[in-house]
Order: sequence, then C-alpha cells, then structure tokens
Amino acid sequence: MLTTIEKKVISSLQGNIPITHRPFLELAENIGISEEQYLEIVESLSQRGIIRRFGATLKHQNSGFKANAMVAWNVDEEKVQEVGKIMASFGEVTHCYRRNPAPTWQYNLYTMIHGPDEETCYSIAARISEATGVKEYLLLFSTKELKKTSMSYFD
Repeated sequence: MLTTIEKKVISSLQGNIPITHRPFLELAENIGISEEQYLEIVESLSQRGIIRRFGATLKHQNSGFKANAMVAWNVDEEKVQEVGKIMASFGEVTHCYRRNPAPTWQYNLYTMIHGPDEETCYSIAARISEATGVKEYLLLFSTKELKKTSMSYFD
C-alpha cells in the first residue's frame, strides 16, 4: 500500500520537472514537505520497485532537431546484443530496441535518430552502418506526432 504522501510524490513526478538549480526542492514545497523527505520517499519508492525508471523527454522540435527517423536494421540474431550496444553508443541515438521480425518484414533492431534535417539523419545512419557492418537498413521518417503522453497515476 502507498501512503497519501507517497501518492503525492508520484503524482508530482509525472508532470514537467522545474528547470531550476534544485527542482526537487520546488516539487517538495508544492506538496508541503522538505526536499530531504521528498528525496527519501523517491529513494524508498525506487528501492521497493514502485518507481522503476526516471526519464526526461526533450521536445526535439524546440531544440533544433527538425528531423527524426526510426531506422529499421536487419541484424544477425547472434550479433544483436553486440551491435545494439554499438548503435546505442551514438549520441544521436535516443532509443534502441530489438523486436521480432515478421515473415514479410525482416528487420529486428530499431534505432531512433535525430538531426537538423533528413540528410543528416541519412549520414548518421551511414556512420552507424559503417561502425557495425550492418548494411541492410531502412529509414522511416516521422511526418507528424499524433500522440506523446505518459501514464498518469494519482491525478
């Protein structure tokens, strides 16, 4: 069971994190507790497996990245782990996933890359291809964002 204050902490973490020197102080003050108590609760929730991941989403359109592409790669299954680590090490890669291929779709590893334009995305994919030796890939460019929301608990 979660306490009322734990639910408030979880709820406060679901929104935008303030861009300040001490964002958790501001979040703590908003729910009426100290920064120290707030961080202790977050740590406890994490240790108990209630909070499993903490991440940030950057609105890439506001940061100079005008193009993004999901790159579908056809990687030998026995090399997926090794190749995936290399691909994920590129700074332009924000996501790297392995998925089961389908009978008519042989791609099994996917990376999301971002750049100022499509040409740059092609160049990044070529560099990744060179670094990994994976020659069979396809760039799928985003044309419109239809939905981007996270789960919301204890609103």
